[in-house]
Formats: sequence, structure tokens, C-alpha cells
Amino acid sequence: MSQAIATPEVEIPTIPVAQLAPWAAFVFLIAAIVLFFISADQGIVSIPSGNAVHEWVHDGRHLLGFPCH
Repeated sequence: MSQAIATPEVEIPTIPVAQLAPWAAFVFLIAAIVLFFISADQGIVSIPSGNAVHEWVHDGRHLLGFPCH
């Protein structure tokens, strides 16, 4: 006696690019701002003065390969 086993249909969801684009732009903007603050090293384009930003992101700079001393 053989019985047919019904297998469920698997639907792969599609992600519309129009809905994904604003989130991708937002993530890119935040990543660019973070990278700016990590790589600025109190140079000519530094927003705050002093060494505060440099000290906060010091180890992250080394992990990303930025020399700072």
C-alpha cells in the first residue's frame, strides 16, 4: 500500500526594492557619519575641539587600520 505524502508549497518572499531603498540610504548615512567621527582625528574638519572624540574611538581606529600615534 503506497500513500502519497503531500508536501507543502514553499513560497520565497520577495523584497520590493522601493521599500528597501530608504532603509539602505539611512544605514549608509549613519555608517558614513560613524566612519567620519572615527577617522577625523581632530583634523581640519573636526566638529568638537580637543581630544575627546579621539580618546573615545582610539581602539576602534586601530581595529580599522587608522594610524593615530
